[in-house]
Amino acid sequence: MNAPVPPIAPETDAPVMRTTCPYCGVGCGVLARPDGAGGTSVAGDPDHPANFGRLCSKGSALGETLGLATRLLHPMARGGDGRMARVEWDTAIGQIAQAFGQTIERHGPDAVAFYLSGQLLTEDYYAANKLAKGFLGTANVDTNSRLCMASSVAGHRRAFGSDTVPGVYADLDEADLVVLVGSNAAWCHPILFRRLEAARAGRGTKLVVIDPRRTATGDEADLFLPVNPGKDTVLFAGLLAWLADHEALDHAYIDAHTSGFAQALASARAMAPDIEQIARETGIPTADLVEFYTLFTTHERAVTCYSQGVNQSAQGTDKVNAILNVHLATGRIGRPGMGPFSLTGQPNAMGGREVGGLANQLAAHMTFTPADIDRVRRFWRAPRMAAREGLKAVEMFEAVAAGRIKALWIMGTNPAVSLPQAASAARALGSLDFLVVSENVATNDTVSCRPHLVLPALAWGEKDGTVTNSERRISRQRAFLPAPGEARADWWAMAQVGRRLGFDEAFAWRSAADVFREHAALSGFENDGSRDFDLGGLASLDDAAFDLLAPVQWPVRSEGDTADKRFFANGRFFTPDRRARFVAPMAARLATEVGTDVPFILNTGRIRDQWHTMTRTGLSPRLGAHLPVPFVEIHPSDAAQLGAEDGALVALQSAHGSAVLEARLSAGQKRGALFAPIHWSNATSSNARINDLVAAVTDPVSGQPESKAMPVRAAVLPVRFRGFILSRAAVADLPALWWAKVAVEGGEGYLIATDQEPDEWRHHAAAILGTRDYAEYVDAPGGMYRAAAFDDAGALVGAVFLSPGGARASWDGLKARLAARTLSSTGRRHLLSGRGDDRAAASGPLVCACFAVSTSQIDAALAAEPGADVQRLGQMLRAGTNCGSCVPELRKLIQRRAPADLATVGVLA
Repeated sequence: MNAPVPPIAPETDAPVMRTTCPYCGVGCGVLARPDGAGGTSVAGDPDHPANFGRLCSKGSALGETLGLATRLLHPMARGGDGRMARVEWDTAIGQIAQAFGQTIERHGPDAVAFYLSGQLLTEDYYAANKLAKGFLGTANVDTNSRLCMASSVAGHRRAFGSDTVPGVYADLDEADLVVLVGSNAAWCHPILFRRLEAARAGRGTKLVVIDPRRTATGDEADLFLPVNPGKDTVLFAGLLAWLADHEALDHAYIDAHTSGFAQALASARAMAPDIEQIARETGIPTADLVEFYTLFTTHERAVTCYSQGVNQSAQGTDKVNAILNVHLATGRIGRPGMGPFSLTGQPNAMGGREVGGLANQLAAHMTFTPADIDRVRRFWRAPRMAAREGLKAVEMFEAVAAGRIKALWIMGTNPAVSLPQAASAARALGSLDFLVVSENVATNDTVSCRPHLVLPALAWGEKDGTVTNSERRISRQRAFLPAPGEARADWWAMAQVGRRLGFDEAFAWRSAADVFREHAALSGFENDGSRDFDLGGLASLDDAAFDLLAPVQWPVRSEGDTADKRFFANGRFFTPDRRARFVAPMAARLATEVGTDVPFILNTGRIRDQWHTMTRTGLSPRLGAHLPVPFVEIHPSDAAQLGAEDGALVALQSAHGSAVLEARLSAGQKRGALFAPIHWSNATSSNARINDLVAAVTDPVSGQPESKAMPVRAAVLPVRFRGFILSRAAVADLPALWWAKVAVEGGEGYLIATDQEPDEWRHHAAAILGTRDYAEYVDAPGGMYRAAAFDDAGALVGAVFLSPGGARASWDGLKARLAARTLSSTGRRHLLSGRGDDRAAASGPLVCACFAVSTSQIDAALAAEPGADVQRLGQMLRAGTNCGSCVPELRKLIQRRAPADLATVGVLA
C-alpha cells in the first residue's frame, strides 16, 4: 500500500509536522512544512495507516488554502446601529455568559442550544457537550453530522446496542467481494478506493456498486445496480430472503449471538416476495439481481460499505439495518475481509459521536438512561445535568423559527447553506434574541445572518487536538502555523464561558491535552467492558506523550493496548443480553411522489474537488478548474424534452425554493432523475444554493433529513448572452442575471449570464475595470463585447468578455494570463481574440487536480502514443498516480479517442 510521496519542498529548515487532513472521514495522515512566508508544503504521510502516503486532490491542495485573505481575525460584535465592530475577547465572553444566563433564567435551559460541526476537534466537541449538558442543563446540542451519518448511528444502536463500527480498513485488502451502496467512493473517499483497486488487482476482489446514478465509482464496477431512489431496503430484504432460500445462513451465529431473526426474515419475505417483484420495485434487471445475490452468497469474505446514499434518506435507518441484517445472518462481521462498514463523510464526525455531539447522546457513547445520566453527572460533578434528549438539527431550527430557542451558538458550520430549506433556516437565525457564531472566515451565508457576536476560530494548521476516522482510529491534528490575529481554540472559548458562569474548577483546562485526558478518563469511568468506547488506557498520557501520540484505534482499555481491533466476530454485543438485534425494516415510499407537475427527482451530493460550502476548497484555483460552476446532471433524453443543450442554464423549482444551474448531460442519470452538488452558496453564486429546494423531511428514527429524493420541476432559462469576468480584486455588485465565482490564479473569476446588451456592458466594464486605460472591442449587432485592462508593466489586471448564446464561454485562453507579471505585446494583442497566448490557450479544462493535468495535455499525449492506456498516461503526465479519482475520466478520454483516432493510425483493426 505504500505510495510515492510528493517531496516536501526544502524552502526552510522548519521541521516537518505530522498532522491529519481536515476533509473526509478517511482521516489521512499529512506531512506539513511551513515555508516561513505563510505558505506550507504538503504531502501524504507514508507511515499513517489510513493512507500510507497518498492524498486526494483536496488534500494535495491544502497548501493553497492557508492564506489569511478571507480569515476572521478578531471578535466582532453587532452594535445598536446594526454594524459589526471589533471587541475584546473578555467583552465577548462576558456577552455570551450574560446572554445564556439570562435566557436560562427567563425561559429555562431548553431555550439555549449549540449547533456544532464534524470539522471541530474532539476536544472542542467535548467542551461543548460538558458546558451545555452538564452545566447549562440543555441537551439541545446537535451537529451538522446529523446531516450525514445519523442514520448509521441509529442503525448501529438498534442492531448492536452501541454506535460501533465493527471493521477496519484492512478488510478492504482482504475481501473477495466489496459492495458499495450509495457511495461514490472514487470521488468522495478516493484513498480508500485506491486501496480497493489494489485488492482487485492483487486478489481479484469483485466490486458491486449500488446507486441511482452511474457515477465514476459505478464506471469501475464489475456489476452496477441502478436502484430506484429509496428502494435499497427492498434490495437487501430480498437478499436476506435469497440467503435463507439458498442455505447460506450461519445458523450457529444466529442462534448464539442474535435475536429477532424469524421476524426479520418474515418481514423481508413480505417486502420482497419474489425476484420479479424486487426487480419492479428497485428498477434493477432480474438477471443483475440474481448475479448480485449469487456473488454475495458465494463470497464469504464480503464487505458492504455504505455512505450518504443510504444515510441521507427518510428511510435511512431502515436501509442501514437491512444491510446489517444480511451480515448478522451470515456471521460475516468482525472477521478479516467481512462486515458492514459506514464510510463517514466528515473528518471528525466519529469524534463527535464519541463525546456526545448528537442531541440524543451523552459523552463516551453513553445515552439518556438513568444510569448513564447519573454516571456522567457524578464524573463531571455537574450541577445541572440534562435529563432528556435534546432537539435534533432540523427540529432545533424549527424551534428557533418558532421562538422556543432564544440563544444559539454555532461553531464551524454553515447551516444557512447546508440545512434543508436553507433559506428558512437563514431567516430563523435572524429572529434569535442572541446568536453567536464561531468561524475562521470573515463571511459566509451564516455570518451574513446578522449574528450578535462572531468569534475568530483557529483553522487547520493552527488547531491542536485529535480526530477519529471511519475505522475508529484516533489521530492528532497538530498546529504547525501560529494562531493569526486573535483567533483561539473553540474549546478555550467555551471553557472561558464556563468559568465566567462560575464553574472555574470544571473548566480549568490549560491545553487540548487536558481536555483529551478528561475525555479518556470519562470513557473508562465505571466501564468494565460493558461499553464499547473506552480510552481508559490513554487517560494518564502526559503532555509529551500526547504530543507524540501515534494513530491508535479504540478501544484502548489499558496502557500499551494499541493493536488494531474488530468487533463482534464472537458476538458480545452491547445490548442488555449481549445479543444483536435483527430489525424488520418497514416498507416506505418517497416523502413526496413525482407527478406531471413535478416530474423530476433531485438527488444532491458532493463532487470530486470541492468540500462542503467551499469556504476552504473554494480558495484553490487548481480545485476550481475541474467543475467550476454549479450544475445539474440530466439524462440526454430528459434534456432533449426540456430543450436543454449541454451547458445551458436550467431553472429548478421545488415547493421550498429554486436554483439556476448549468446543464451537464449524463447518460449515467436515470430518466426522470437529476443530480446537483451541495457546495455552492449565496457567497459563491447568484442562485445555486441547492438546499433551498430540499424539504425538511427526516427519518423518524435518526432525524436525518432526506437529501436524495426531492421532487422538482425543471425548465431552460433562456439568456441572451454568456461570458466571464476576470479580476485581480473581488468584484462587488455583479450586474449579471446569473453568476458563479471561481478561484483563478492571480485573482478571481466570474462566469456570468445576462440579457443586457453589449452597449450596456461598456458601462459595467468601466466600473469593474476601474479608471485605468483598457482595450475594448464592441460588436453590438453580433452581440459581442470584450475589454481587457493592463497595469503599467503591461500585465493583465482584468477582463470582461460577453458573447451571444446559451452556452458558457471558454476562458481557458485568458485566465492563465491573470497571474502573469508580464505579457508580451503579441500576447496583449491576442487577448481580445480570447486566445491569450499559445500556452494558455492550450491548457483546456482540468482533469487531474493533483498534478494540474488538463484535457489538452492528455489529448497531446494520446496523439503522440495512440495506444496509451491509463497506466501509460500516468507515466507520461503523472495523471491518476496520486489519489486516482481522475482515473474514470482518463478512461473516458481514451475511449472517446479510440474509434476515430486510433483507426486512423492503424491501431484498430
